[in-house]
Amino acid sequence: MISISLCMIVKNEEEVLAGCLDSVKGIADEFVIVDTGSADATKEIAARYTDIIYDFEWTDHFADARNFAFSKASKDYILWMDADDVLTDEDRKKLADLKISLSPDIDAVSMYYHVGFDERGEVNFKYRRNRLVKREKGFRWIGAVHEYLEVYGNILETDIAVTHRKHHKTAAPPSDRNLKIYEKMVEGNQTLTPRDLFYFANELKDHKQYNRAITYYHHFLATKQCWIEDEIRTCQYLSDCYRALGHEEAALHSLLKSFLFDQPRPEFCCRLGDYFKEKQKYREGAFWYELAFSAKSSDSGFTQVEYSTWYPHLQLCVCYWQLGDKKTAKQHNDLAASFHPTHPSVLFNKNIFAEQSE
Repeated sequence: MISISLCMIVKNEEEVLAGCLDSVKGIADEFVIVDTGSADATKEIAARYTDIIYDFEWTDHFADARNFAFSKASKDYILWMDADDVLTDEDRKKLADLKISLSPDIDAVSMYYHVGFDERGEVNFKYRRNRLVKREKGFRWIGAVHEYLEVYGNILETDIAVTHRKHHKTAAPPSDRNLKIYEKMVEGNQTLTPRDLFYFANELKDHKQYNRAITYYHHFLATKQCWIEDEIRTCQYLSDCYRALGHEEAALHSLLKSFLFDQPRPEFCCRLGDYFKEKQKYREGAFWYELAFSAKSSDSGFTQVEYSTWYPHLQLCVCYWQLGDKKTAKQHNDLAASFHPTHPSVLFNKNIFAEQSE
């Protein structure tokens, strides 16, 4: 059986840290906690679980902090999590079983990251990350912001998931920390990698600096050194920026540009359906919503589950109602209900159909 070091970097995480550590207690053989400047009870809480606690002077560079934490691990494999991540009971059992059965020739283990949830608590946004890595391989984190763990070799993909529960923390205004780090890099004439360009553009978009975001998204695509999933997301985000600026045609072209990188994805089919539905072109809208069901979702990239389940059915209900085909409209509302029976629009439509049948 392998041994596991849990390595974390933390700052002001008193509200969530215990929940994270409790969820891996008994699985991780060692907790390595690196604090980057907490002003609350984070370190006191960490001390209930481990005496391996280090202070790390913040350098505006997340990879530096994570690499420092990794350097302090002593077990066979390193598991990394953030303080607002947890393992559910089901995933905890799966990881415990994997710990017993994992072959020593595995260099890294990929797990799902569940980051988005609907009002029922069902996962609606997930992607993969390399979570468990062999310590002796010396894998390194790269990047000041939105850092990534560079791995290679024999990688095992599992259905284990780490669940992100950020909304359990007290609500706070959007942080401009990452944006400031990137602005400092630009002001210092530091070279931005393609990944930096992409995430800098994301920060600009999130802070409603749409014109600058558009510029950096185009710089990113022009490098032609991009992960396909980020190229596809760039098309989506460019469309969002253009739409926010009122440039509807450019927004449409950005959605269509995603087809240059891969076959249509469900989320893009639905967005195109939305475009035509909003223009009351219901037949065209229905075409794209129907296509969403046969479009390919990405297992290795970012998956938004609703775009291949209840959402296109709900929109098809609207389209066929407007086209005068109420029978097909009801069929699609019933199908939407099979995925999301409590959605307010599904329930509203159900009442309408009930009234029509009386």
